This record gives sequence, C-alpha cells and structure tokens, in this order.
Amino acid sequence: MTTGIRPYWQNYVDGAWVDGAEGGRITVSDPATGSAIAEVARAMPADIDLAVAAARRCYESRVLRDLRPHKRGDLMLEVARHLGTLADEIAVLECHDNGKTLAAGRAEVALTQRYLSYYAGLADKLEGRQIPLGDGLLDYTLHTPYGVSAQIVPWNGPLPVGARSIACAIVTGNTVVLKSPEDSPLSLFLLARACEMAGVPKGAVNILCGYGHDAGAALAAHPDIDHIVFTGSVETGKSVLRAAAERVIPCVMELGGKSGGIIYEDADLEQAAFSAARGIFTHAGQICSAGSRLIVHRSIHDDVVARIVKLAAARSVGPGVEGCDMGPLISERQLQRVEALCRAGVAEGAKLVLGGARVPGLAGHFMAPTIFTDVRPEMAIAQQEFFGPVLVVLAFDTSDEAIEIANGTDYGLAAGVYTRDLRLAHWTAERLIAGQVYVNEWWAGGIETPFGGTKRSGYGREKGQEALLGYVQTKNVGIRY
Repeated sequence: MTTGIRPYWQNYVDGAWVDGAEGGRITVSDPATGSAIAEVARAMPADIDLAVAAARRCYESRVLRDLRPHKRGDLMLEVARHLGTLADEIAVLECHDNGKTLAAGRAEVALTQRYLSYYAGLADKLEGRQIPLGDGLLDYTLHTPYGVSAQIVPWNGPLPVGARSIACAIVTGNTVVLKSPEDSPLSLFLLARACEMAGVPKGAVNILCGYGHDAGAALAAHPDIDHIVFTGSVETGKSVLRAAAERVIPCVMELGGKSGGIIYEDADLEQAAFSAARGIFTHAGQICSAGSRLIVHRSIHDDVVARIVKLAAARSVGPGVEGCDMGPLISERQLQRVEALCRAGVAEGAKLVLGGARVPGLAGHFMAPTIFTDVRPEMAIAQQEFFGPVLVVLAFDTSDEAIEIANGTDYGLAAGVYTRDLRLAHWTAERLIAGQVYVNEWWAGGIETPFGGTKRSGYGREKGQEALLGYVQTKNVGIRY
C-alpha cells in the first residue's frame, strides 16, 4: 500500500460510514505502478437496497423540498468550502488512483468547487411561468423533483462529474444514490466526507463503490429509483437504458465520443496544433470529449502533422505525482485495448507516425502519444473510440467533404473548427452534428455551457443552467375561480 493513503475506505450510506453487507472489498491500484494502494468496501445489491431506502426516507421526509431553495444552495456552498480543506489530500489521491498529474488533481478540486458554487447560485432561480387562459382562470407551472436520483459516475473524472450531478439533484430537491467507479473511487469518498461535514441531511447523498455487473446493475434496475444519470460507454449505457425502460424512468445519458476537429487552410496553424495536441493528450486521452480525430485541409496537412508530432514528442510520460506531462491509462486492460486498436490501424494501411505502443521501461500502464496519418474515414481507428492518447489525421479538399468526414461516425459529442473566417466558422458549426462545437480552441467554454451528446453519444445536458431541467419535471396547475 502507498504511504499516506488510508488503507481502507468504507461506503457512505444514510449519513454513516459502513462496510459492505457481505464484507467484501475491492482493491484499488495505482495505474502508474500497477501496485495496490487501498481497499474499499464492496457494495452489493443488498447495499444498494439500503442506500435507496435511505434516499427514499430522506425524500419523503421533505427535509430538502421544504427548505427554501437558497438554503439548499447554501448546503452546496458549505460542501465546496469543506472540500477545499481536503484539496491537498484529493490531489494526491487523483495521482495515485486515477493517474492524473498533480496539477490536474489540484485543478479537479477547484473545478468541483466551481460546480458546487455555480449550482448553489442557481438554486433559487429555477422559475415556473404563468399561462394566460382568460377571465376566471389562473394557470401556472411548477418545477418538481423526480425523487431518488441514481447516478453512475465514470472513472476518468469521478470528482467533478459526481459533484455536478449531486449538486443539480440536491438544489432541485432530489436525493441521490451514487455508484462510484471501482477503478478510481477514492476522491468521491472525500466528497462524501465534505457532505457530512457540511451537514447535508442523512440519506440525501449516498456514495458506494461496487462493480457495474452487480452494484451498478442493481442500482439501474432498482424498483424504487425515479431518475438515472449515467456517464460511461455506449455499451454500458444501453444496459442502463434497458433497465430504465422496464420502469419507464427518465435518464440523462452522457456516453462516448469520437470527436473531430476541422482545420481549414486559413487557420492559425501554431495555435491550432497546440489546441489539437492539448485536446487529445490531456489525461492521456481519457476524456469523452477528447479531440481524437483531426480533419485537415490537404494543403496544410504535412505542416500541421509536423507541428503536432513535435508537441507530442516533447511531452514527458510518467507518474503524474512526479510532475510528468502525461500519466498512465487507468488499467492494463485499457492499455491492451488501445494497443490492439493501434495494431488494427497499421493492418488497415494507416501510417503510424509516432507511438503506437506502451512506453517501454515503465512499470505502469503508460501509452506513448500516438499519431496516425493516411487514415480513411471507414477505418476502425477513425470510427472506434480509443479512450487513449491516439490522434488520427484525415485529409480533405472541400468544406463539404470536411463536414461529411466529421459527421461520419456513430458519435456526436463534440466537434471543433479552426479558421480565421467568421462566416466559415458559423457555417461549419451549424452543420456539425455534435452537442458542442469548439471554434479555435478545443474545450472552449466552461461549467456555464451546456454539455451533452447527439446520436450515440447520448442525450440530456450536464453543465450550465440547462442541466437543472434534467432533474425536474413540469407540473401544471389550472384553477377556475
């Protein structure tokens, strides 16, 4: 076990720290070394039952719903404040159980606090409307919570993703049962600790760690949940949706991506190359909205590739806690999958310009920054999500061709445009099939901007004011005087 990290972590259910009902444990490993760093209590279906029952009791007690909305917001501000006292511990945890750099770990805490404070400020601003129906009639709408919100969080950004969905649920009067990812659960336990310190009512927030096939499946199919928020792969998302369909409950689904950025010939090539490199190599490409495809005008193709190769080759790869630019993939399983897709790309005839395999001589799950050229749109490497630091470059001749390539996958999460021509930027953004379009900067935007997918990338929106609408339903009240 790594020195300085608590060796055993319990689940947080009904305001108390508890072992798993069956006494099982899950071992958490450091992806930078492959060594075990801690154990967490393993949640099983019986633990999910207890957590859902606690959330139901809290919801039915109306302890949240009867609070003035700004008081629910005050709770989230208190969670953010207490989370700040745990920032150093969280930053180290993010290095060791998630593979982030130390700087990224600290940034995760700041981002999470921003989510909590942002939604705290919106708690008293979700308003209904009055509908004129004529003399003697009054009609108005209310936003009402769903009830118990089941939330399943991914391993690549568990803390901010978990916090933003918890915040949206709590400020709108819902209660939460959240299943943390077994590969990277530790930071969410410190979020639970911050909720406890802030005085969040017991049962309002429950956080458990378990495997998807038992705890996750039990939560998605539980007969006493009212709402599901899921972030993860398309295949797992399909399973969640099948369970939701059996009970006809609403879902917010944020699934995978194969996001493409178009670089037109008039773009600022230095800036575009820097942004494209950041868009794929940040967190070793393990971000759903990573810019994994680059669609480049043929006249500037070689120049752009050379610039990105130079930027990629300069990145240091190693343990994030040592200050390296790029850390490991989350597991050996994920590393093998990425390597296998790289081999498939070579077999299909793509040109491997850089990387293509794990970094030799390192004990952890380190994938070299990888770039492919001579890629055709129908190739597997241009269609399937790597979830790793692999960029595929496709050439185009006309703007219509660029749009066709960019839209030519099953995904529609994010897209990008690099150009100095404002008209062309708007023309392209309107035609791209994606939930968000970044112009001249990958990940332009922030927590204030709605985020979500189209096509197989899911539906519903997280982030921004629009996210709150996914946690409430509209009730209409019509009155005859």
